[in-house]
Amino acid sequence: MLKLYGIAQSRAFRNLWMLEELGLPYEQVKIGFENMKVVDPRLHAINPNRKLPTLDDGGTVLFESLAINLYLAEKNGGPLKWADAAEAGRCYQWSLWAANEMEPKSQAWGFAKFMAPEPRDAKAIDAAAAGMDAPLAVLESALKGRQWLAADRFTVADCNVAGVLYRLLWFDGLGRYSNVKAWMDRCWARPAAHKARKMREG
Repeated sequence: MLKLYGIAQSRAFRNLWMLEELGLPYEQVKIGFENMKVVDPRLHAINPNRKLPTLDDGGTVLFESLAINLYLAEKNGGPLKWADAAEAGRCYQWSLWAANEMEPKSQAWGFAKFMAPEPRDAKAIDAAAAGMDAPLAVLESALKGRQWLAADRFTVADCNVAGVLYRLLWFDGLGRYSNVKAWMDRCWARPAAHKARKMREG
């Protein structure tokens, strides 16, 4: 059976969503953080980065949440997998884009908005929100006239990018990007997304 190491309050959340989409049996090894670090030796033994998540699929051990989802799509994906080389390219493109262009900025906003010491700085929150404008504009344009990112259906690309954008479920400014907002609504309305959110949020 697949083993996923990590709690839902980590990037393992993205993999939990994907596993629920695929309907695969899996064991979640609920390793979390102590003082923002992963100290559990079970994780150290299989991931040299000592970070969450990690997947063990019968001895195939992988880290990096978005790469894990791409692997799961390749092996078990059905309609969530790419149907041809063009769709594959877009799945990888958007997954890498999310990690490189969007996640650092959404993390900065999430920290300023929710995690910075009180009292939180409104100017810092606004500046972090402004930092998301450029990548959100890219996504807004890409979704013009489209329901999904990589194909004519929900794929691993949508799961990966929406997973990275999880924090933006609480971003009031998302309404300025109507295509992104409608796409986010479609992604997060899925039953597997609801189940993953329940694991994370309780």
